[in-house]
Amino acid sequence: MKKQELDHLLRAAGRITGEKQFIIIGSQSLHGKYPDLADDIVKSAEVDLLAPKRPGRTEWLHSIGVYSRFHETFGYYADPVDEKTAILPRGWRGRLVNLPPGDTEGVRGLCLEPHDLAIAKYVASRRKDLVFTRELAGRRILSEERLLSLLDQTRVDETVRNRIRDQIAADFRAVKDRGAFQETATPTRKATRARDVPAQTELEPDSDRSLDEDDSE
Repeated sequence: MKKQELDHLLRAAGRITGEKQFIIIGSQSLHGKYPDLADDIVKSAEVDLLAPKRPGRTEWLHSIGVYSRFHETFGYYADPVDEKTAILPRGWRGRLVNLPPGDTEGVRGLCLEPHDLAIAKYVASRRKDLVFTRELAGRRILSEERLLSLLDQTRVDETVRNRIRDQIAADFRAVKDRGAFQETATPTRKATRARDVPAQTELEPDSDRSLDEDDSE
């Protein structure tokens, strides 16, 4: 999904709900920090959206959801989610990244920081999630040290935590192995370049603070 397609979907979501702010939970949240990523890493046709001020209105987005006329017409769609959809590290709301400006009619997208997104993917651990995290590591988008730090701030049991530690180690070991191979073949490709973004953004002051109730725990 291209950035302008995400803008289009936010614009439609704003018209349907009257909301001016949405949190983007899934892989499309990479557009916040990396709006020019190649399509192959943000190829999902769905955008996981949550209206933080009035969460009940998130359900209205089914009108542009999967199998809707919007989906059939444009090939992408909104997936209404709630705050329990993804298991995320403590304090993730304070690390949200503003989606760069676009043709959204004033609707703001707040995107997961890539490391928070990766932790959610490791927790879910579906095959597609692990392909995704391996690709993020390979593009130098993630820091192994930062992931491990955030994992310690994530509410999972020790069995899951140990499994994720092993998966993180495997992803970065694969990156090192790939780099060693490329040194004997072709130059290592450059890291994906992040856009210049302001300091981590928070929800607007009048947003639904119930989303932040566990940040201090």
